[in-house]
Amino acid sequence: MYRSSLVPAGVGAAVGTVGGGILHGLGFSQLVPGLMLGSLWGLLFALLAGRRASGPGAGLFWGLAFFLLLWLACPATLFPILTHSAEFCNCGTARAHFPELVAYLLCFGLPLGLALGLIGRRPDGVATRPFSLRRAVVSGSVAGVVGGWAFGKWMSAVHFYPLVAGLIRSDSASVGMALHFLIAVVIGASFGLLFQPEVRGLGSSMACGLGYGIFWWFIGPLTLLPLLQGRQPDWSYEHGSELFGSLVGHIVYGLLVGLVYSAADRAWLGFFYEADPIHREAEGPGVRLLRSLAWGAGGSLVGGVLFGLLLAFSGGLSRVVHVVGGASPVTAFLVHLLISALIGMSYGVLFRRESPNWHMSVGWGLLYGLVWWYLGPLTLLQIVLGEPCYWTAADADSALPWLIGHLLYGAVTALVFFRLERRHLEWLTLDPRFAAREARLRRPAGTAAPALLVFAVVLGVLLPIVLS
Repeated sequence: MYRSSLVPAGVGAAVGTVGGGILHGLGFSQLVPGLMLGSLWGLLFALLAGRRASGPGAGLFWGLAFFLLLWLACPATLFPILTHSAEFCNCGTARAHFPELVAYLLCFGLPLGLALGLIGRRPDGVATRPFSLRRAVVSGSVAGVVGGWAFGKWMSAVHFYPLVAGLIRSDSASVGMALHFLIAVVIGASFGLLFQPEVRGLGSSMACGLGYGIFWWFIGPLTLLPLLQGRQPDWSYEHGSELFGSLVGHIVYGLLVGLVYSAADRAWLGFFYEADPIHREAEGPGVRLLRSLAWGAGGSLVGGVLFGLLLAFSGGLSRVVHVVGGASPVTAFLVHLLISALIGMSYGVLFRRESPNWHMSVGWGLLYGLVWWYLGPLTLLQIVLGEPCYWTAADADSALPWLIGHLLYGAVTALVFFRLERRHLEWLTLDPRFAAREARLRRPAGTAAPALLVFAVVLGVLLPIVLS
């Protein structure tokens, strides 16, 4: 896998030591213990996850996921126990150690993931298209413009543009808007450069965008923005709570960047590379689309019923009644099932061929349910009710009871969809002409998808709870 088994260990220890020094400079540890801890963390990451860092994008997500779990295990759990803290393993401890979470992600996860990803290589048997710099930059820039437009709607509503303009000593909203779109294009282009090898479809690209958007909330508003304005970064959970709206904006930006990038990337490949009979699929696009819609709707029937029952028992169905104009609970339940079916159908289109096993299927389902918690109760529901959509921490707190239902719905819908898709695939691959192509199109084991799911789902659930 690597040129030498000592290379990743040495790189990990060296980069981790530098991260430990930065940690000391930020006041989180003394110098010698900080350097020793950083070296240990870097060596541990290289030994446990270094071989998974098959490229800069994959390495970034493996690094972020690894140190997120390490933060959960140590600063948020083990260290309070060792110091005989009165409270541990609760929201209070997580809030008290929120600065360490930011430090672990930026001082260890980011540099170690990128460093080991740069010296890594793809796992054997994982087929990827040749990397194209032009395709990555052009498609990513277009995606960045679309994502920046959506994010800009919130920034305009909360008068955030003058704050961005302050980066170049201005208070003009127009200057802030121009600078915002420039940053959006740069981040979009970097998305293409990092994750072109990881993108295998609309769903995985959207998930990469979600994780990348969350990451940029940590590195942007929490860190770079105050530094560029000549201020000390504030990594406290109180400041994070004040910036919760920016977090949701980054998530929406990332989702759109992922979707648009995948569509542009697929159009580019279809126009320049795949217009030949060798790439012909077993079924036409219309048949594939109808099957995906039907399987997604079938999965949503089970997931939607469970979610609806949870709403009925918890009292959340009353809000659906209010949305549909005071209709009866039965009508509200039917409306809920209709919305669930539409979301399930979209899942079928986005995540076709993304799950090599049921474990990954549950992961994609949890992530998609989480996405619709941000897009549903926090965004679209506010718009339907005619309320301002400011994405505040208070809004997240009031919508937390819906979170479990969305996660349950996503997991069940994805499991049913996976079973229906797998049955059809088993029948389809009886023909040896299509077996090899179908195997190549499905997401194999050994990619960064598990790390992406851990990072995006855990933080996507944890941040609203801690910051609200």
